[in-house]
Amino acid sequence: MKKENTKIFKDFITKKNREKYLFTPGPGSLTAENLIHQQSCFGRNDQSYEKLENQVLRRLKIMSGHKNIIRLQGSASLALEILINNFLFGKVLVISTGYYSDRLKLLCGQSKKNFKNIKNIKSISWENISEVSEKFDWIIGCPTETSMGLKVPILDLYKLKKRTKAKLALDATASIGLEKDHHYSDVLAYSSCKGLFGLTGASFIAYNILPNNLVESFYLSLKSHEDKKMTGPYHSILSLAGVLPVHEELKVSVKINKLKFLEKMHLWLTKDKTNEPLLCTHTKYKFKNKEKKVILYKTRLNIEGSVVCHLGELHLKSKAKGKILDLLK
Repeated sequence: MKKENTKIFKDFITKKNREKYLFTPGPGSLTAENLIHQQSCFGRNDQSYEKLENQVLRRLKIMSGHKNIIRLQGSASLALEILINNFLFGKVLVISTGYYSDRLKLLCGQSKKNFKNIKNIKSISWENISEVSEKFDWIIGCPTETSMGLKVPILDLYKLKKRTKAKLALDATASIGLEKDHHYSDVLAYSSCKGLFGLTGASFIAYNILPNNLVESFYLSLKSHEDKKMTGPYHSILSLAGVLPVHEELKVSVKINKLKFLEKMHLWLTKDKTNEPLLCTHTKYKFKNKEKKVILYKTRLNIEGSVVCHLGELHLKSKAKGKILDLLK
């Protein structure tokens, strides 16, 4: 890119990020890496696109520690519904953490009714998992619950899996790219935004074991997406092609913002260190939106205080100073 074009490009990114200041869980602030690989593309017989997609999928498999990965166009909720219908069976335990774990329980109930591979569903609060001793076929949970600003360490879920002789499925939407130990799960689903720092529109299912269930549905069958029988998330994948090679650099900005916010709000925090996710923080203090350019996160739960997310200075990488926090009122 010519020098004058580079300046125009950087000025465009800067202008866009000054139009909105985000305290939401994803996507974060616009980065140059989100755009540098955008191009006209197609999912079949387009070798330049296929090369970039393969690079993205390889990086994602390394990140989560899984052998197989399927990409699809749509939200993480769609990927989770496909995951549940294709993998889960028998006796299922849902770890209750908030709104998004309630959604997992709903999806399991619908799968039990429609496909009948799930026979029994039980839920238990994340605070009581050490009390569980009965056997299950599957455990499913959400290690980072944005509705509550809560982290349940994946290692704790893995220990529960081993104790109950179960397999482990994760809604990793808000944890992938930010938290550790995803390799302890047998299957997980997540989206292209939030901790991956890509644009919205793509979701992924990664797994180490083959799906057990026969799903008589075109769109809900994992096989349909594995065989790429429908339009894929091409431009979301291209955003990740730029982001993933510099993911650790972008992640630094999240760490800086998280640390600065913890210092700023130390008297108002609700979680101990073990249960603080990198993506977001719950505080008893209720922030109000006093400027149109400031976009606060409106959690789907009716809880005291606010959940503040830390992706608003992604574009600054290690140069982030947490100055965006001065906009919180």
